[in-house]
Amino acid sequence: MARVFISDKIPAVAADQLQQAGLDVVAYAGDGLIDHDELKRQVASADFLISTLSTTVDADIIESAPHLKLIANFGAGFNNIDIATASAHKIPVTNTPAVSTNSVAEVTMGLMLAASHRIVEGDQLMRTEGFDGWQPLFFLGHELRDKTLGIVGLGNIGQAVAKLADAFGMHVNYTQRHQLTPDQEQALNVHFATLDEIVADSDFISLHIPLTADNKHMFNATTFKRMKRTAWLINAARGPIVDEAALVTALQQGDIAGAALDVYEHEPEVEVGLKPLKNVILTPHIGNATVEARDQMAKIVAGNVIKVLQGEKIVAVN
Repeated sequence: MARVFISDKIPAVAADQLQQAGLDVVAYAGDGLIDHDELKRQVASADFLISTLSTTVDADIIESAPHLKLIANFGAGFNNIDIATASAHKIPVTNTPAVSTNSVAEVTMGLMLAASHRIVEGDQLMRTEGFDGWQPLFFLGHELRDKTLGIVGLGNIGQAVAKLADAFGMHVNYTQRHQLTPDQEQALNVHFATLDEIVADSDFISLHIPLTADNKHMFNATTFKRMKRTAWLINAARGPIVDEAALVTALQQGDIAGAALDVYEHEPEVEVGLKPLKNVILTPHIGNATVEARDQMAKIVAGNVIKVLQGEKIVAVN
């Protein structure tokens, strides 16, 4: 019987599908994240590995798994996996990108709304000293309507954010390597701009690109100096795209108005200087943390395992 190892707790629908297909399913049941040695021990006899974004599948792990036929990553990305080593061993790697789109887009808009209307700050106020009552100039924020949103990366998630932002009456510009066709831009009501233009002109900048060697620290001390002093940076993509140490300095010096982060450069650690700042919103990587998205992700990873078991084609990232 082929054996599947799941490196973390995921929705039960995955195990149900796998067992119905006749697979032996073993899932890590320990507290916290699985450590390197335990993962290495488990994959030694595994035919399939279902990993999560917080599971590091490095060369040592892959080379310790002589029977491995697939690494099915539970997540939109795959930066946690040594793709080169997997490819060298002819082990396909899959992920679950599309089902995260709606949830991440909603979280992005939620962060923008929270920033504009000072929702987190207001919640903290009401849990501490409270307020004296409604006053015309008390606790003023800003509306999203008529503000300019610059989207870096207009893939599935970026486009979903653009649609929501358009519904809020925002002006949406985007930048990426390849410009959309005029018909696509018209349908989304977006306008192409260079990265420099996005940085200089946006009231909000939202990141929706995968992490690559080329875009690590794309947003750094120099970038922050070029942004509007009233601008907010929203990152629900990948933490290392932003130089967090430089971000702390920019926020402390007032180079930008604020930042709302759902991902972190050294996740799960957060740059210590961010935590005391009132102009920062921090959430624990909840971009696709919905019942709907996670159930669909579980079905996808299980389905990919079953397809490989039955000799069917899969869409791999390598």
